[in-house]
Amino acid sequence: MIAVTTAIFFLLQNSHIEGIQARGLELARVVARDPVVIDAVESKNNGQPYNLQHYVETIRSRTDASYIVVVDKKAERLTHPNPERIGKHFMGDDIIPAIREGAEFSSVAAGTLGKAIRNFSPIMRNGEVIGAVTIGYLSEKATTILYQQFGYIGLLIILVYLLAIGITGAFVFKMKRTFLDYEPEYIVNKFREHEMILNSIRDAIIAVDNNMNITTINNSALKLLSMGIPGRDDYVSQPLSRFSVPLSHLVLASHGAFNQGDFKIGKLDYRADIYPIKNPKGPRGHVIVFFANLDRNELETEVTNLKNYSALLRSKTHEYSNKLNVLSGMLQIGNYNEAVDFIQQETDSYQSIVRSIVLSVTDSAIAGLLLAKFNKASEIGVKFSIDEDTNMSGYHKNISEKFVTMLGNLIDNALLASWQNREQTEPEVQVYLSDRSNHIILEIQDSGAGVPENITDRILEFGVSSKSDDEQNGIGLYLVKQLVDYFHGSIDWERTEQNTTLFSIYLDKSEISSHD
Repeated sequence: MIAVTTAIFFLLQNSHIEGIQARGLELARVVARDPVVIDAVESKNNGQPYNLQHYVETIRSRTDASYIVVVDKKAERLTHPNPERIGKHFMGDDIIPAIREGAEFSSVAAGTLGKAIRNFSPIMRNGEVIGAVTIGYLSEKATTILYQQFGYIGLLIILVYLLAIGITGAFVFKMKRTFLDYEPEYIVNKFREHEMILNSIRDAIIAVDNNMNITTINNSALKLLSMGIPGRDDYVSQPLSRFSVPLSHLVLASHGAFNQGDFKIGKLDYRADIYPIKNPKGPRGHVIVFFANLDRNELETEVTNLKNYSALLRSKTHEYSNKLNVLSGMLQIGNYNEAVDFIQQETDSYQSIVRSIVLSVTDSAIAGLLLAKFNKASEIGVKFSIDEDTNMSGYHKNISEKFVTMLGNLIDNALLASWQNREQTEPEVQVYLSDRSNHIILEIQDSGAGVPENITDRILEFGVSSKSDDEQNGIGLYLVKQLVDYFHGSIDWERTEQNTTLFSIYLDKSEISSHD
């Protein structure tokens, strides 16, 4: 407000002075062309009598000029507001350009009446300068007028300023009421605490607005809906039905009241508690809390699976312990050649796959994944091979983790499919990776029975799976599809002539770089 006010006053002052100068020059020009004035000045120059004082003062009284002074070519006054100064020389050298050069101009100078804005115009006859007219506006009078205008504008600015203060005060009062008189820093800290508490809760929690769009989601809900891939920002403001249609139907069926219901994610049952969010203006949305709805039999199944896995680990430990005992016996009885052959036999296949991974895959995360899947394949009796033409460079951690997720899910599906079809054909999984060109290619081929015809068009959808057991499934390929879409790539699958299933992913390197 101070800067604007200063600028307005400065511009107003300049405009006022320019207006006085323009008005004074116009009046001086009119007086200089008046025949009565011209004849009187000509008479003065010729030493003849003249009478111009009354005539000029009459003109001055009809204008706002402080004085009108007419001089001859010697700059001697013919008129003046003070008659005693008539006939004396004009005070100030600024009149010389008007008399000698016939120039019209304005200046600010002090005369007998004080400092004034003086406007000069030459008096001409037959193309010759015979005198000049000066129209003066005393600075004191101009300043009084200017201050009067400043007062009006200043009053207006004060009113606007008070109005702005009033509006700002009302806005601040409204904001303080809205935020319960809390300071912004306190509110930010509360939001951070709220987020930390929300993410520390094991139960899945989602908040939706009246349009069924997600406004808040905690980490547990992220993991259950889509394993936390991609990030939280990809869920906020998105419709709940995009991630779980059954859960969306449960919320709609609550009709603004507390409700409980069951729904499925994949093949697992979940129970949801739905709480309406209300304020004095009406309903604002719902908070959904859901958790696995496991009965006693399901819990027993989970414990049995854990026991079976533990037994598998014990058997593997026992198997390797036996091999170490055999090796120890060979060394103790001196059969060193047989011991070397035994070690070579055990390590040939492992060293071959390690050598292949080291030479062809630079990315450490992807290399580690391939080695882990090779070990898993060896445990379940599935042949695992990497195409000799494979080549994969290193990538940023953020990109590499997403590649690992895509490859891990595809390889897990391939291992399971080939193992389930082991009675019809030898179980085998082949991996081919390449980023030599402008595209990144990921191909996983397995000897499984393929995708059932009834789900071929929906195999990449959430919760759709070819597995027939009761474990959670239908998520792996959905995650792969989500990440492929994240990179704006494409995923395809086909049944080859060798009766194998081939999943292929194609990604553009330029898109990868934009997400790096």
